[in-house]
Amino acid sequence: MGGMTKPMPARYRTTNWSAYNAALRKRGSLLIWLDREMTWLAPHEGRPGRPPVFSDGAIQFCLSIKILFKLPLRQTAGMVASLLRMAGLDWPVPDYSTLCRRQKTLAVQVPYRRAGGPLNLLVDSTGVKFLGDGEWQARKHGPQGRRQWRKIHLAMDPATSDIRAVEFTPSRDGDSPVLPDLLDQIPDDEPIATVTADGAYDTRRCHIAIIERQATAIIPVRKNGRPWKEDGPAAAARNDILRATRHFGRAFWKRWAGYHVRSRVEAKMRCLKAFGERIAARDPERQTAEVHIRIALMNRFSALGTAKIVRVG
Repeated sequence: MGGMTKPMPARYRTTNWSAYNAALRKRGSLLIWLDREMTWLAPHEGRPGRPPVFSDGAIQFCLSIKILFKLPLRQTAGMVASLLRMAGLDWPVPDYSTLCRRQKTLAVQVPYRRAGGPLNLLVDSTGVKFLGDGEWQARKHGPQGRRQWRKIHLAMDPATSDIRAVEFTPSRDGDSPVLPDLLDQIPDDEPIATVTADGAYDTRRCHIAIIERQATAIIPVRKNGRPWKEDGPAAAARNDILRATRHFGRAFWKRWAGYHVRSRVEAKMRCLKAFGERIAARDPERQTAEVHIRIALMNRFSALGTAKIVRVG
């Protein structure tokens, strides 16, 4: 048999350059983040204790500016004050200690759009570093070892490019336990058609969670995967994937099942890292708020407009 010829690489073209260009320019506009109609001061709830001065929306806006421009908290307060002046608003500005304290308990609102029809979720995870103890602390008490990593797990809707679910775990946890938690974040009345994830999610817990939502798993069986005892629909569905993979070959199964769309969620992970390779906050609650605000910013960017890319060859 002669040498196999390499197939020509596919070529792609962006079809909506002018709209995408305008969307990218809007992303740079400072005032798109500021809604003049927003409730800035906290409503009085009549609960005992000192009431908060600022609404959650105000705190989220300030922290969004912090993360967008990678600012320390005091500079964030200064920038928000100047933005409010530019917008002609005489609202008070939270000081850095208020921002720091409220970040710990903030319930971040993540905007998303629903594109009609059932969801096809793409799931992926990545490790992120966070700033550990300072050098003096490390010299005095020894480095804290493995505590410097966390894992972010995302579920993305490719129809809108929005992130629909996010989980944040210590790095020693495997990927698979979080998939049921991600699916729990999707409203029960929203049907899910497929869940596409890599081989790390090829576990009974994941397949059971997917079947419980009446969805189809597109998860490649691990390289050394064996058939499971068929004790339910989840095991049966997973063994079907194993049989198809063995019959057609792994590469063909991936192409046939549409597994390659997973590259879209991998690209989203790169967007997440574009806000900074590290997470600035040090304790888990504040880190979770920071990650959720990054996701909220990414979904706002997607809503402004995304590139439509078609294959041309």
